[in-house]
Amino acid sequence: MTGVASASADHARLMDAVYRRQRHVYDATRRFFLFGRDALIRQLDCAPGDAVLEIACGTGRNLFRIGTHWPDTALHGLDISAEMLRTARLKLGDRAVLACGDATAFNPQELFGRSQFDRVIISYALSMIPDWQQALSHALELLAPRGELHIVDFGDFGGLPRLLRAGLRAWLSAFHVTPRAELVPIAFGTALRKQASCESITGRFDYCERLILRRYTPHEVGEPNAAVLSSPPSRGT
Repeated sequence: MTGVASASADHARLMDAVYRRQRHVYDATRRFFLFGRDALIRQLDCAPGDAVLEIACGTGRNLFRIGTHWPDTALHGLDISAEMLRTARLKLGDRAVLACGDATAFNPQELFGRSQFDRVIISYALSMIPDWQQALSHALELLAPRGELHIVDFGDFGGLPRLLRAGLRAWLSAFHVTPRAELVPIAFGTALRKQASCESITGRFDYCERLILRRYTPHEVGEPNAAVLSSPPSRGT
């Protein structure tokens, strides 16, 4: 087994251990601190027939809501945890095509029978993926022209009191969660290299970051990368 494959297998075992029991209460508990997910879903602007992929789909909560909010989309979900996918399959049935795989290196053609997607979503997962920068880069490569990658994850909590900020980070670390302080600049740099635009919205108290990366069509290549959007603080649910 190669080093990369070994690391992937180790991470899969860790995620299964973390979520073997938590998957039963995940949706009920995460609603209180995973803000911005529903705002992301509302902004997808899917058209009938669009192919949507969620990387690290977990219990299928987001895919279920996407299917409700944007009917007639083709839903796909990937997760490294077989335990989480057990819950997702019960929730989604045949509404979505689900597969087990590593976010950094999976082959979408082999797993889903297609190589590109109109919308790709990563929700509170980059903070748990060891090689998160590779996962971000790979996700962007899966977009069809004018396709969009939507990301929501923890911010740096800079607007919170220092002790609360430290306590929150310590609590998250118990769940193997590490907020990515460089998420926004890395996303912009990756978009620039991959011929895509990038927009960023920071949530209230710097609690979360939402990003939208859009892949250029061939005739748009060469346009300047989009600036960070100035937007009122938002705390979605």
